[in-house]
Amino acid sequence: MFGIGLVSVSFRPLSPAEIISLCKDSGLSYIEWGSDVHAPNDDPQRLKEIADLQAASNIRCASYGTYFKLGETPITELPHYISAAKILGTNVLRIWCGNRDYELLTDVERTEILNEAKAAARIAEESGVILCMECHNNTFTSCLEGALTLMEAVDSPAFRMFWQPNQYRSDEENLMYAEAISKYTVNLHVFEWKSQNRYPLESGIELWKKYLSFFKGNEILLLEFMPDDSPLSLLEEAKSLKKIISSTSVS
Repeated sequence: MFGIGLVSVSFRPLSPAEIISLCKDSGLSYIEWGSDVHAPNDDPQRLKEIADLQAASNIRCASYGTYFKLGETPITELPHYISAAKILGTNVLRIWCGNRDYELLTDVERTEILNEAKAAARIAEESGVILCMECHNNTFTSCLEGALTLMEAVDSPAFRMFWQPNQYRSDEENLMYAEAISKYTVNLHVFEWKSQNRYPLESGIELWKKYLSFFKGNEILLLEFMPDDSPLSLLEEAKSLKKIISSTSVS
């Protein structure tokens, strides 16, 4: 059965304690902590405090949402993020691959990023963690071709994907992406957006049933951003997510 949780960057103004309380009240079991505000990698004391708060509320860390970018952040900084993830209690780190869409990269740039990805994967293998690429615009994995090229070239169990629908692509394109990348996917970010507009997850229930049918069922589904940015909306978004899961047949 899918695990369910929240991406902490959904509520950057809130404290980790407030986010944990919201998750518990909404029946969520996991949190992906962002390294930018809530869980900076260079503050081990704060990370330990978060880990203790989690344990007290029976909440687990699904992943460490870093802003480490292959091709931009020095590879020598990766071990610091890995150490932080382990303090939080997870072996999964979300990182970014490049800073431009795959289609805009030259062959030379693609090769450079692939080489750096392979080096990062070796570090991950040695450290016993899994690096998951953010499925996002302005990155190597902005499209299916880029994601598959990356996964096949690196070819490591320590180098995997997150998946989320792209709000600027059609439902058909997103369904094709989900099906093709599912075997590489560890966690999913869940939301219902169309271009610049956000909608309650309730309006996308049927589409999300189709998305999830391609996955194994052991991934963690992480709600990311509320349609109105309000913490008060988390309860209803969590209810919609549970409704989707309860009626989804997984592959």
